[in-house]
Amino acid sequence: MEPSLATYLALSGILFTIGTVGVIYKRNAIGMFICIELMLNAVNLSFVAFSRYYGDVTGQLFVFMVMSVAAAEAAVGLGIFIAFFRNRLSVDVDDASLMKN
Repeated sequence: MEPSLATYLALSGILFTIGTVGVIYKRNAIGMFICIELMLNAVNLSFVAFSRYYGDVTGQLFVFMVMSVAAAEAAVGLGIFIAFFRNRLSVDVDDASLMKN
């Protein structure tokens, strides 16, 4: 027995909700970054599920593009985190607002 489209979409919704709650409640920038990546993976799961359901490869092409952008985001984001950590010795989001002054 193979899972239905609704099963994949429910799992995707749960993963997206966990990521959203993590972004809202985390104070650590790296933890927030991981939650954003979880949200992107939830969207990728939806794309692949719809792609398989409709028998079209367009969803899989979108997943490829999202993964490419996520890889670039990871490289730039981690570079910013390293620079911030060198200045403040912390990756707490509340400390980032102090850099405005």
